[in-house]
Amino acid sequence: MSQDSGRNGPTEKLRTDAVTRIVLRPIASPLPLGFFALGMGSTVLSALQVGWVPAEQSNILLLLVLIFVVPLQLVGGIFAFLARDAGAGTALLLLGAAWAGTSVTSLDSPAGEPVVAQAVFLLALVPFVLALAGAAVQSKPLFAVLLSLTALRFALTGLYEAGLGNALQIAAGWTGFGIGAFALYGGLALLVEDGKQRTVLPLFRRGKARESIEGDLREQLIEAQQEAGVRHQL
Repeated sequence: MSQDSGRNGPTEKLRTDAVTRIVLRPIASPLPLGFFALGMGSTVLSALQVGWVPAEQSNILLLLVLIFVVPLQLVGGIFAFLARDAGAGTALLLLGAAWAGTSVTSLDSPAGEPVVAQAVFLLALVPFVLALAGAAVQSKPLFAVLLSLTALRFALTGLYEAGLGNALQIAAGWTGFGIGAFALYGGLALLVEDGKQRTVLPLFRRGKARESIEGDLREQLIEAQQEAGVRHQL
């Protein structure tokens, strides 16, 4: 592409940054929604796992997870991608789909009985959740801990579904209560941070995650040209 500098004069090539504009749309952070949805789902299912809710009422809780938890996590994941956070988006969508899959299959299974197919799915899911936790630990250690606890819960529940004893289901339930408390703190801390535009309750951000709160606009945008949706290939 060229531009005439005069009727008979030389032409000057335009630089890419002179003709290209990258437009970003500010959105609210979806992480508090994702944290609270995860915490609610985890707490509700934990009450079932530790025996506080009768097994014959399990279908009600599973339907509540499908209606309340799954849509909120999916919305949170989609908006995390729109906010250019691939790690958070992947984690929220993966967990939302996992909640949906296990809830639907549990509705068609005998209440209170281990299901080997569920065990295969949950145990296969564990390394992928741990991979997400490993990717998050360098910048968002709190999120990494939450994902690690979720992976532990999936592992314990999977081993129970494989028929290795009811004690594993009880352990998974108490781990789920820990996830609920952790998610409550994380979601609250993120909401306060978003309202104050500074960290109030410790979130232990590091690296790029810390720069996203403390850095200026130029630091936020300097690498936009290398991001998916701008670069030519993923």
